[in-house]
Amino acid sequence: MKFVLPKLGFGLMRLPRLEDGTIDVEQTKVMVDHFLDAGLKYFDTAYVYEGSEEATKKALVERYPRESYYLTSKLNAGDWAAKDAESAKKELEISLERTGAGYFDFYLLHALSKNNIDNYDKYGIWDFVKEAKAKGLVKHYGFSFHDQPEVLDEILTNHPDVEFVQLQINYADWDNPAVNSRKCYEVCVKHGKQVVVMEPIKGGTLANPPKQIRDIFEEADPNASVASWAVRFAASLENVMVVLSGMSNIAQMDDNISYMKDFKPFNEDEKAVIEKAQEVLRSIEQIPCTGCHYCTGGCPMQIRIPDIFTAMNQKLIFDNMEGASRRYANVTKDGGLASSCIHCLQCEDACPQHIEITSWLEKAAEVFE
Repeated sequence: MKFVLPKLGFGLMRLPRLEDGTIDVEQTKVMVDHFLDAGLKYFDTAYVYEGSEEATKKALVERYPRESYYLTSKLNAGDWAAKDAESAKKELEISLERTGAGYFDFYLLHALSKNNIDNYDKYGIWDFVKEAKAKGLVKHYGFSFHDQPEVLDEILTNHPDVEFVQLQINYADWDNPAVNSRKCYEVCVKHGKQVVVMEPIKGGTLANPPKQIRDIFEEADPNASVASWAVRFAASLENVMVVLSGMSNIAQMDDNISYMKDFKPFNEDEKAVIEKAQEVLRSIEQIPCTGCHYCTGGCPMQIRIPDIFTAMNQKLIFDNMEGASRRYANVTKDGGLASSCIHCLQCEDACPQHIEITSWLEKAAEVFE
């Protein structure tokens, strides 16, 4: 079955918040109105998005006929979200209660990777979601994915009845070995699965890229927002069913609507502009870490090296010191600072990319500590 939907989806993970940290439901209502008035229909929330499902009920479900939109949510069986099979399966019931939606048009097993796939198997979640579909609680089911293409290929081989896959795709990660957007997308094409795109703007990073890239886009089209190039790149891929944008205010909503209401895929000239931007990105100094974690298993100081390098790349590539510092603080909150490296060099012996890991850890310590 091929889904034909308006190309822009409203990601409900980064909704506007008030000073007390709660979601600004009134602003969210206005954003929902603008979105639906533009003829767009796809809304994406999840059990683990704090306050999002409840806000969705107030801003969308209670205000519009159920058949006038598509609503998506997700079941997370990761250790941090569910302690056993019962609590994992309970998430669907809770999500339906929070949203008041009656059913979900699209339902996903959330954030699958080699680190948590065993939970979905041992908890019987694949059969559970199929039973939910048979009961009419779920119209279509798929999963979101955060890992390498060979893991994705194995999952789709083992579960051929999955109807769609949600992937992180953006022009910065298209050939990034740590994400491998292109190869993961190609796996989905091979298996005949349509793709929902998450993180087309890479958490907002591509709305404020390095100056060299901003200049390329502004020269090509001074009237187009920088973010529009990122969203349209993902939406122009033939096998993409919808692109999610986690909009946080009315201005972001209206900008996205301006070029996605009547979406037109990239022409050849626009593709060349993106390729030029990607070439510039590749030329910027960065750590060529693929996130394989071969380096971490024998680390006597339990340093989360790939996660620290992700933070470092956020600073190197995008000059996003605030975001990079926040990420570094999060991955080192339980210890394992970059400065705790004792230069035993086991990590460098294990690294298939031959990265000078200890040297980069020293630089990370200088930047973040």
